[in-house]
Amino acid sequence: MLMARLYAATGDGIARLDEAGEAWTVELALSGSGAQCLAVDPADRDAVYAGLREGGVRRSVDGGRSWVDCELPEPGVFSLAVSAADGAVYAGTEPSRLFRSDDAGASWRELEALLELPSRPSWSFPPRPWTSHVRWIAPSPLDADLLLVGIELGGLMRSTDGGQSWQDHRPGAQPDVHSLAWHPHAPGRAYEAGGGGAAFEHRRGRDLAAGRRGPRPPLRTWSVTVDPDDADCWYVSASTGPFAAHGRRDPQARIYRRRDGEPWQSLAGGLPEPLPAMPYALLATDGRLFAGLADGQLWESRDRGDTWTPLQLEGDSVAAVLALAPAC
Repeated sequence: MLMARLYAATGDGIARLDEAGEAWTVELALSGSGAQCLAVDPADRDAVYAGLREGGVRRSVDGGRSWVDCELPEPGVFSLAVSAADGAVYAGTEPSRLFRSDDAGASWRELEALLELPSRPSWSFPPRPWTSHVRWIAPSPLDADLLLVGIELGGLMRSTDGGQSWQDHRPGAQPDVHSLAWHPHAPGRAYEAGGGGAAFEHRRGRDLAAGRRGPRPPLRTWSVTVDPDDADCWYVSASTGPFAAHGRRDPQARIYRRRDGEPWQSLAGGLPEPLPAMPYALLATDGRLFAGLADGQLWESRDRGDTWTPLQLEGDSVAAVLALAPAC
């Protein structure tokens, strides 16, 4: 029986965390690379992709112990995804460009239609207003042609033909997209966390793209994840604002759960309240919920967020957690 494994992007490198009884063994790789995002091939727990702030994409086929350069044409990688539907690898960059590989990163083609959208001239990331980036890529796990992309700061774009054409950001929709998710089994169920709150819908991304969304926490949300066994149970992390979340101030951060259409519930149950560092990464998998914080703390819940315990880490230290991915 395979033990649980997680991968984390730390902003400096990639951490591999292997469960070993009551503790987790940590091995760091790509130290000093600026790795800030990652993706794992759903068909192979040892195939991992790392996105580097200035060094393109790296790929490992041995669980993160060795890496090769995938020679992406653009160096500044802000988002990665591997499609569970057809195995395609996607990479999003700053400046905003979107690439696809159908051979595990050996070659890439740009999905140029994204840059032909009428809204493109308005895309701008406030800390660097002369540019923008592809903040999140969400290929549907059940439909290889269905793809959501979040531009920071530009909005949510939707494709139904594998990125050959795109539905532009709609007036009224949230322009500040931080993370996106699909339910792995419920067709058409999509979820979003952004600067204006959180949203979900069940019409293959149509409602998110059009700006229709349900009740949301009155805060700036960042990470989103959904219970694989319950499409009506999902989670977001939130702070009071961008400077609190990403600066050196107290983020006043919390993790929220919405279930069965009920109001949002702030989760504590053993967590510091509020959290001392921003939960940049949430991950629900195999009946467990994980939270990775900006200061390197990792927490776990086995009862859908009602109670939490810190992970006991052994080996290399984790300075920060910017992204989490399961070894499928």
